[in-house]
Amino acid sequence: MLLSFANLDTSPTPSSAPTADEPEHSEPAAAEPAAVPPESQAPAAASPPTDPAAYEHMRTLHPSAKSVWMIKYALFTTVVVLGIGAYEITQLFSTADRMLPVGTYTGTVLALGALITIGIPLLRYKYWRFTLMDEELFLERGIFNRVRTVVPLRRIQHLDVSQDVLEREFDLGKLIVHTAGTRSADVVVPGLAYAEAEQFRDDLRNYITEDAL
Repeated sequence: MLLSFANLDTSPTPSSAPTADEPEHSEPAAAEPAAVPPESQAPAAASPPTDPAAYEHMRTLHPSAKSVWMIKYALFTTVVVLGIGAYEITQLFSTADRMLPVGTYTGTVLALGALITIGIPLLRYKYWRFTLMDEELFLERGIFNRVRTVVPLRRIQHLDVSQDVLEREFDLGKLIVHTAGTRSADVVVPGLAYAEAEQFRDDLRNYITEDAL
């Protein structure tokens, strides 16, 4: 039995042939990234003081601050030594056996106190630095644990200059900066010449007054 293919249409169907208006290979359009809401973005890190030259010219405390601190440490050491000495004197009349000779504790505390009295004020003075920048008060101090504090001048509420008995004898004073906030709200700059402390207070006060206007 013979089959006739004469009537069969062998031309390609319209769907199989690419047209001139259509590219042979079409790629899907890339999806645009979703906008991130401002609330979900990570906050920017706090920037350090913006004036690098200020670090190179930081101010030091008055040299007499070392003498004041030494006297205070010496007074404290004297009180402790007298207390331990009195205890050891009472042990002279005790019948109990003593592990160490009388005067050992007193001598040890006296030597340690003398080392602290001389060494701590020298090191404390060496590492105390501060500077006043355009919009910030920067302080650096600490012997074993270095502390750097940046006080924005806009947050200062009021200022005090105070003296204790020893500081009055050396004509020194300390500047107390009260800032807004509950944590570390007071910043103290010790060991300043009294006139310098007052001038420093006036400079800060003038900035606050001008900024308020």
